[in-house]
Order: sequence, then C-alpha cells, then structure tokens
Amino acid sequence: MGLAKDLKGASRLGVLVAISAATVGVIYGYDSSNIGGALLYLKETYHLSEAKAGLVASIVVFGEIAGALVGGRLADRFGRKPVMVGVAATFALFSLMSALAWDIPSLMVARFLLGLTIGVSVVVVPVFVAESAATAIRGALLVLYQVATVTGIILGYVIAMILAQVIGGATDAGAGDTWRWLLGLAAIPGVLVTLLLLRLPDTARWYVMHGRRAEAERVMTQIDPNADVVRELDDLEAEFRSGASLTLTQGLRKMFTGKYLRASIFVIGLGFFVQITGINAVVYYGPQIFEAMGVESDIAKLGLSALVQVFGLLAVFGSMAIVDRAGRRPILLTGIGVMIAANVLLIVTFLNGTEKGDTVTLGGSLTVLAFIGLVLFVAGFTLGFGALVWVYAGESFPSDLRSLGSSAMLTSDLVANVIVGLVTLQMLKAWGGSGTFMFFGAMAVLAFLFIAKLAPETKGRPLDDVRHYWENGGSWPVESAPSTGTATGPTVVAGRPDQD
Repeated sequence: MGLAKDLKGASRLGVLVAISAATVGVIYGYDSSNIGGALLYLKETYHLSEAKAGLVASIVVFGEIAGALVGGRLADRFGRKPVMVGVAATFALFSLMSALAWDIPSLMVARFLLGLTIGVSVVVVPVFVAESAATAIRGALLVLYQVATVTGIILGYVIAMILAQVIGGATDAGAGDTWRWLLGLAAIPGVLVTLLLLRLPDTARWYVMHGRRAEAERVMTQIDPNADVVRELDDLEAEFRSGASLTLTQGLRKMFTGKYLRASIFVIGLGFFVQITGINAVVYYGPQIFEAMGVESDIAKLGLSALVQVFGLLAVFGSMAIVDRAGRRPILLTGIGVMIAANVLLIVTFLNGTEKGDTVTLGGSLTVLAFIGLVLFVAGFTLGFGALVWVYAGESFPSDLRSLGSSAMLTSDLVANVIVGLVTLQMLKAWGGSGTFMFFGAMAVLAFLFIAKLAPETKGRPLDDVRHYWENGGSWPVESAPSTGTATGPTVVAGRPDQD
C-alpha cells in the first residue's frame, strides 16, 4: 500500500525504471530455479553424480563472478542503460544456446556465458535504480527487484511442474528434452526487457560523469519536476571534479584505505553472508532436498519447492512495504534471526527422521515441521538478506565508488554462491539434512553478529549523504539527520564540508 501510493506520485521515468529492474529480476530468479527442475531430467539422461550435478548448477555462478568483476567498470564507461540493454539481449541469446546444447560440456559453456551476463546485471541494476529513484521510495524500489527475483524463482518451479505433467517425469519415456524447454523459455523475458530498456535514458549521474549536463538536466527534471535541478547539477559536478573519475587502481586504493575501509569490509562481508547462509541450496536444490526427505513424485518435489518460495514472496512484500519506514537494520536483523530459528527447527526434524540409505523418511508431523522450517528459512531470507542486499549495494558508497563497490559486494556474494552450489548435494549425502542445516545455521549466527556490528541505518538519507557515516568512523555526525529529498542531489551536512 505504501509503495503503491508513492508510485502514484512518482514520475513516469521512475515507474519505467522500476518495471525494467523488476523484469531483470524475474529473469535472474527464473534462471536460479529452472536449473533445479532441469537437473531432475539431466541427472536421469546423463547419469550425473552429485558432484557433476553440482558443477552443472554452479557453472553459471563462475560466469557471474567474472561478470560482477567487470560490471561496474562497464557501467561507468559505457553507461548504465547500454550495459543493461546488452545484458538483456545476451541473456536471451545464451538461454537459447543452453536449450540447444548437445551434451553436458556444451551446456556448461552456454551456462557460463549466461552467468557472465547475469553477473553484470546484478551489479548494474542496483546502481541504475538507486540513481534514478527519489529518496522517499528508493529503498522500496530496490526491494522490488527482490520481489521480482522471487517471482522468477516461483515461475521456474511452476513451469517445471507444468512440463512434468504435460511431458512426464524424469523417468518417463519422452521426457528427455524437458530440460531444454525449461532453459530455453528464459529467452522470452530477455527479449521483452530489451525492448523496454531501449526506451529509457541513462542516469543523471552518468551524464554528469561524462560532461553531458544538458542530458543530465533533462533526466533530473523527468525524475522530479520540483527539484532544484541547477543546484543539484552544480553539486554533482563539484563532486566529480573532486575525484569521481577514478582509475581501477585509484578506486581500489580509496576503498581499502582510510575512511572507506569500514564500508568495504561491510559490503564484502554482507555479500558473502547472503549466500553462505544457504539460500541457493534451497533454490537450486529444492527438489533434491524434498527427495532427501522421502518425497518421490517429481511433480510433488517441484510443487513443494514453488510453495516454499510463495511464502518467501509474501515476506519480501512485507519488507518492501516497511523498508522506507521501519529502517534497514531492524528488518535485516529480524530476517536473519528467523533464518537461525528455521535452521534449528530443520536440524531437530532431520535428527528425528528414519534413515533409509541416502534419504531420511520423515512422515506425519515431521514432514509438516520440515516444510515449516524451509518456509521460515526462505521467508527470513527474503525479508532480510534478499531484500536489503540490493538496498545496501546501491546506497553504501559515494558516486565515484558506487559501481566498483557494487561489483565488490556481488563478487563476494557469488564466490559464496559457488561454494554453496558445489558442496550442498555432497553435504546432504555425507552429513544428511541435520548436518547440512547445522552448517548453514552456524553461518547465520555469524552473519547476525557481523550485521549488528557494522550495518548503517540509511533510512531517509539522501543517496550521497550516506558517505558521511563512513567518513565519521561508522557513526552519523551529530549534525546529520535523515531528510526527505530526491536521490539526485547530495545533502550537505551542516558544519561539515563534503569530503572525497
């Protein structure tokens, strides 16, 4: 309700940016879950071991790491919009390549290239949205990206379930090409978002960075017709003249020395904990987790995996509704706390199951408890980590470090994602569900302590005001207070000159 009301008062450009980001999020989410359904068929068709299946699922993340490493620099050099257009178009192309793969090696090449373009997108989208949104709804629009991502995850499972019903399960004759449909259908939203992005301008900050003031003025006026555009442009130009055009070496030096070291530790640690706490173990391998619980039907495995994500979607709607009112820190810490409780419930449930080979038969109330545990796990993640990682990725650094800082956060996130993708199936086989969720629970406890120590509260702060928190050693200057303005202009802290 709050976001809908704010969007009614938002500019047409702001709404189009939100829709574009949401569509990219759907693509990202669909690709995260469709491999879970495809593996049911790939394992049967190509007789994949757990290690090989984990590599097929995770190879996309190796590409994402490479894309995240260069995404920020590409966005700074060529523009946020052109890079996003390239991302959407190549996503459609590489999805088709995945569907047409003739063996596992060719599929892995296509998925690596797909990951490359996704890696760029997860860096550029938060920057594009943060630089194109008014302060009052910036957090909610960044959370909207997570809403779209979870929606894409659900679509991946639902489409897999429909195909399983129409064509047949993994062991049914004639179902061998089901995985091709699952992977290839991702090309459709890729084409749609390409067409949508072509209609958008770049951000005012990028135009100022490249000396194109007239275009920056036009974009600022479109975002907020009531803004003092001349003053805000003067402020941005002064900021960039003071050192915004940094080389990669200069940017890294600025991030990891002096006043921004704490910010760098925070965003890199946050990115790592987002994934090492295990969310993609549930997204990638949801059907396999339900199989380990004794569920036999492919349709049931996929349907239950989708249902778990529906509850996660409800949680992220809650986060989106309150993020610009309740604040970032309370929501993030609450979400991690729910994940810790979920891990405890899952550990107890699996410990009380009956072991049968590589599976644990739960049955009755234990099955219900395990399902509730997975629901709480995903809901806690989407309420906290899932929603807020995009907010902090777009807010944590000043303009000259924003793209590079976003790249660092998402690279860390993806490194942890590789670890989870490669070891989850092997942990399930070696340690069972109880041992696997003990590991993820321990990571969640460490994440809670890390966030409680380092995360700033950025609610109501203009985008370029956040820098003062880090410059002041991890606390807000006493003169600084939250305000309600647009995201396009920095707020000058009384009695404290801007610093670079």
